[in-house]
Amino acid sequence: MNLFSAEKTHLILPNAEVLYIPNFYTKEKAEHIFQILKDSTPWQQDVIKIFGKTHIQPRLTALFATNSKPYAYSNIIMTPTLMSEPLMQIKTEVERYCSHTFTTVLLNLYRHGADSNGWHADNEKELGKNPVIASLSFGATRSFHFKHRTLKTERYKLLLESGSLLIMKGEMQHFWLHQVPKTKKKVGERINLTFRTI
Repeated sequence: MNLFSAEKTHLILPNAEVLYIPNFYTKEKAEHIFQILKDSTPWQQDVIKIFGKTHIQPRLTALFATNSKPYAYSNIIMTPTLMSEPLMQIKTEVERYCSHTFTTVLLNLYRHGADSNGWHADNEKELGKNPVIASLSFGATRSFHFKHRTLKTERYKLLLESGSLLIMKGEMQHFWLHQVPKTKKKVGERINLTFRTI
């Protein structure tokens, strides 16, 4: 189900709150940020463990923070790089909008349609009880799916456009899963920034 419009959308869902701002940055500003981040980020590709099997992660990642606290998921332990000036500027703008302070940002580079992020929740203990996750998208538009763990009718799809901001709040990371699925469509590169507090 798609409940999102071209304007700002604020959804109060069972056990979750979702806010989507499609034009947080202009297209021109988003293109500028995309190029800076693509060229200046020390991208890495890790091996992840899912259900006891190891896989090459189907995207490139990088972790930045204002502190030295690591972030662990899927048997990966990432040590952050000190947040750069461009990322600090973006963080300040996102914080101002969210009225929330973030310490850490995980960058994902989706190089093509075969790069993806499977069903998961950002529910690691170091993120706290009900984490606020702010997700920025730059580059190609990709589909974002999320579904409730037990309420089978609560399933949604959203196209994450370049320059858009998605905020997930409340109990969402405990009761919902989300993914960026693979696509056979020819799509360009996309960089996603997910701000969180560790």
